[in-house]
Amino acid sequence: MTAPSREGTTTDQLPVAVIGAGPIGLAAAAHLVERGIEPVVLEAGPAAAAAVREWGHVRLFSTWGEVTDPAAEKLLAPTGWTKPDAATYPSGGDWAERYLQPLADVLGDRVRYHTTVTGVSRTGRDRIVDADRESQPFVLHLTTADGEEERIFARAVIDASGTWTKPSPAGASGLPALGERAAADRVTYRVPDLKDPAVRTRYAGKRTAVIGSGASAFTALATLADVAEDEPGTHAVWVLRRGISGSTFGGGEADQLPARGALGLAAKAAVDHGYADALTGFRTEAIERADDGRLILVGEDGRRLDPVDEVIVLTGFRPDLAFLSEIRLGLDERLQAPIDLAPLIDPNQHSCGTVYPHGHKELSHPEQGIYLVGMKSYGRAPTFLAMTGYEQVRSVTAAIAGDLESADRVELTLPETGVCGGAGLFDDPAAGQSDGGGCCTPAPQLVQIGIGAPTTAAATEDSSSGGCC
Repeated sequence: MTAPSREGTTTDQLPVAVIGAGPIGLAAAAHLVERGIEPVVLEAGPAAAAAVREWGHVRLFSTWGEVTDPAAEKLLAPTGWTKPDAATYPSGGDWAERYLQPLADVLGDRVRYHTTVTGVSRTGRDRIVDADRESQPFVLHLTTADGEEERIFARAVIDASGTWTKPSPAGASGLPALGERAAADRVTYRVPDLKDPAVRTRYAGKRTAVIGSGASAFTALATLADVAEDEPGTHAVWVLRRGISGSTFGGGEADQLPARGALGLAAKAAVDHGYADALTGFRTEAIERADDGRLILVGEDGRRLDPVDEVIVLTGFRPDLAFLSEIRLGLDERLQAPIDLAPLIDPNQHSCGTVYPHGHKELSHPEQGIYLVGMKSYGRAPTFLAMTGYEQVRSVTAAIAGDLESADRVELTLPETGVCGGAGLFDDPAAGQSDGGGCCTPAPQLVQIGIGAPTTAAATEDSSSGGCC
């Protein structure tokens, strides 16, 4: 595709640059096409949904009916594409092959692969310059597969590049634990595909530490438990920075996305049946190498875990903001999400799992015409759903088209998680003083919950069926 040029065109005649050919970026392109606006989609990978393909073995907890976008479906319809059964659950690989790649194919040469965005700015204006700034088009610097550099111009920018390339480290301070980089040969930041024989060999019969408390950690624990049923000696140590509470395993049967609730129940079963131990209140400070090459996790409080063969770090992701350094972004200082969106998704705050409907207003920045959407819009918050992103880009593309009536009409009801009280990123010492609710957490300890376990505060609280509201 010929790079859009600024010469001989007005800003409104330029395309909208969409960064990322994942589910939200492709949906944004479909909405732009529906409104008669040309997109240029810039994808660093070799195919659509390159990041999704890397976790293609993982099954989504959202159904097909919740992970396809209406504008994209309209674009696909003339090709004979048939939507999969709306009530069934795709894997990441299914999502990529049966929906996202066909959508990218329909968009044709509007999608550029092997194209990495290295910088975004206003033409002729660094972030300091005010004069005539908003009338200048955006300029994007790109690197192609052969290492060549080029630039394109755009009337607006929709950054749907996600957070997949920036996993958070094991270190509880937000920095890599001491020795974490040196231990890279035994540390992974993805849910391993334990159906792959080569990967299975790495974990079968081994002792593995799983660091994290979200859906990815639940998935890793459940799959390791499946291996443990067939491979003696396979065992997981679940490393939690918090204590055990009624919300530790998610909303369970109270989750309005049943498959999401089931993940937590599967993790609980792994602990209950002795395939995993839960180590609570452990904040990793260092990873040391034992004499036999295995790894020893050291906590901030000086505790040292028995050696493990492997470490799976699933502590979330964070946005890559480096290539946006010349753009005036308005980001929350904690979440790195847009300022007006951050209070709606802040895991530090009390929440029953829903997010207030939001669109272009909450996603706007001091630099007009640029939007961070999809997972990237959530910064470091962990609760993003595909349907949220689809509604975001519907609103954002309407705003770019000047249809503010449609852009302002944001109507989306998200399914509740069944967990109240927020994520509680750090235990409140006063929580244990409460005499009403079930939000208190136990003192840090190594616990095996369930069959044969003694009745402890941890075990009692874990048995509660609801959240803490």
